[in-house]
Amino acid sequence: MAGTSRSQYKQQRNKENRETRPHAIHKFARISDRKARIVLEQIKGMGVEQAAAILQFNPRFGAVLVGKVLKSAVANAEANHELDPSELYVQEVFADQGPTLKRIQPRAKGRAYRINKRTSHIKIILNER
Repeated sequence: MAGTSRSQYKQQRNKENRETRPHAIHKFARISDRKARIVLEQIKGMGVEQAAAILQFNPRFGAVLVGKVLKSAVANAEANHELDPSELYVQEVFADQGPTLKRIQPRAKGRAYRINKRTSHIKIILNER
């Protein structure tokens, strides 16, 4: 850090660690990471058009959320990287666990049952063929 301030050092480090491939992230999605992974594994390695078609006709709720993330990643590829959407494919997918919302369900005799409403962080990384 010789000759640079702490904020300049942080900016430099963030630029070096930044993802260069087109991607999109949905943080704090109101779906558990296990349910999101089921949908994500179906589209991994596919072309963007084929993946969008599969998500459109998938009956799971996670398909709606993953479809939005995929659409955002394609838009990011066009706007930020000037890539052709027909040449893109889904290279990597992630569904990491987010914070859990803890709720209480009243039960008989003054008891309370815990309800965990899980969240996840969904990430899709695209690449060109």
